[in-house]
Amino acid sequence: MKVLVGVKRVVDYAVKVQVQKGAVNLKNVKMSLNPFCEIAVEEAVRLKEAKAAAEVVAFSIGPKQCTETLRTALAMGCDRAIHISTDMRTDYMELQPYAIAKMISKIVEKEQSDLVLLGKQGIDSDCGQTGPMLAGFLDWPQVTFAANLTADDGGKGVTVERETDSGTETIKIPSLPAVVTCDLRLNEPRYATLPNIMKAKKKKVETIKADELDVDLTTYNEVVEVFEPPPRKEGVMVDSVDDLLDKLRNEAGVIS
Repeated sequence: MKVLVGVKRVVDYAVKVQVQKGAVNLKNVKMSLNPFCEIAVEEAVRLKEAKAAAEVVAFSIGPKQCTETLRTALAMGCDRAIHISTDMRTDYMELQPYAIAKMISKIVEKEQSDLVLLGKQGIDSDCGQTGPMLAGFLDWPQVTFAANLTADDGGKGVTVERETDSGTETIKIPSLPAVVTCDLRLNEPRYATLPNIMKAKKKKVETIKADELDVDLTTYNEVVEVFEPPPRKEGVMVDSVDDLLDKLRNEAGVIS
């Protein structure tokens, strides 16, 4: 099978974001590989190591700096990469899941991929819509929130355990193609070794301009306002359980 895996460049999860002029400030901010996409990359590489996948192709949508994020995926074990170049913001402010899924569908058709692995959501927009939309555009079966994935019959199908609000369920896709979105418990991503980082610099990264894909990039949903949450009030120290109960009952009003 050929695996296509999504790689999104986002603000690093450890960075405290700042809002300026009604949007998250991206200037001089540390950017990194979206944690859920990193899990998808790891799973794709494991499929290749298990001889279930013949090739793993990483792709990313965004500015030229996305090539740095793609190099991370290549250092983890992906064979080559595709960069869909655009200066539009991908954190829902400008480029939104509908257009993103449309562009990915074009890449899937070009690459003739059998399995598409994506993170369940981006930590910047938290939409979680790209995977399901892509499956709809391709008319492929899909499994979301994957917590375990096993290749069947040498890569002809997959069995996926997915997380739900009431537990887990196991879904078997006897024959590919399919779209799978990856959750946190699926695996523990590896650290790229120095030799692999050096090798990644020589791997091919193909660049395609977003305008060349003949996809409508119009923003249909407008973000009206972005603002920081109000600061938390200082805590209060109490001397006894009775004082705590008194404050919870008479000041906070959370117990009666």
